[in-house]
Amino acid sequence: MRGVFVDANESLAVIMERLEKPGDPKVRINRNPDITPEQYPEVLDGAEIAIVDHTALPTEVAKKCTGLKHVVFLGTGARSYMNPEELAELGISVHLIKGYGDTAVAESAIALMWASARVIAMMDREMRAGNWLREDGMQLTGKTLGLIGFGGIAAEVARIASGSGMKVIAWNRSPKSHASVEFTDLNSVLARSDVVSLHLLLNDETRGMITREKIGKMKRGVILINTARAAIVDEAAMIEALKSGHIRHAGLDVFNIEPLPGDHPLTKLPNVTLSAHSAFRTPEASENLIEAALVHCRRIVKG
Repeated sequence: MRGVFVDANESLAVIMERLEKPGDPKVRINRNPDITPEQYPEVLDGAEIAIVDHTALPTEVAKKCTGLKHVVFLGTGARSYMNPEELAELGISVHLIKGYGDTAVAESAIALMWASARVIAMMDREMRAGNWLREDGMQLTGKTLGLIGFGGIAAEVARIASGSGMKVIAWNRSPKSHASVEFTDLNSVLARSDVVSLHLLLNDETRGMITREKIGKMKRGVILINTARAAIVDEAAMIEALKSGHIRHAGLDVFNIEPLPGDHPLTKLPNVTLSAHSAFRTPEASENLIEAALVHCRRIVKG
């Protein structure tokens, strides 16, 4: 049984080469992170396992991938890139990797929160343009952080935020408990939070979940952080709320269109801090990610 890492950047390729062990299934590394979906059949060349970092795999393309039986997706958000149910009907199993970057993503969410509260990116831009902009920030000590969704990443966010003197409340679809976190209903989280941070997987239930109505239930002057998936939020409603000041600032790592076009409305708003879907990108998280992918491959081969 053969595998192909179809869209490896150089850093992930190097880690995979270092972590491979004698007796592992043969995995060929395609050192081209910019392949198009149409290139899958050629790149895979009949291999049974595709390791995928970020390249979409449409169902119609998967039908042309002779021999493909398993997709090891490097992360949890496979639904943004493929349809697992449709692939399953073709006999292709999609395997996810959870928990590999919980600390990395949590630290990024916290960084976006602090940068948003103190409008650091805005001041940086203005100073580089020769303007001595001095803005009042939001002091976060004593403020309430609301977490929507509570898995491993949110637990790490709660740990860091609690340690910095914030009160942490949360809503999750299934009952949870965690030290120093108050769990309550979604409307209470929206209404009480000075900062709202999203930590949900994207699926049919969560797509578009943060509607115009739910944004309206948030405090005026709230900070919104999204390191989960852009499609969870009604983008047009969010932009409208940013323009009106109902949302004081948004710190965003995820977007409906990636890479984000330079003329996108979000790039024109001064009260948005942007990062290029990189919350998970640390050497430690990458090491965990590739090791987990290799574990999946070993398990698949063993049946």
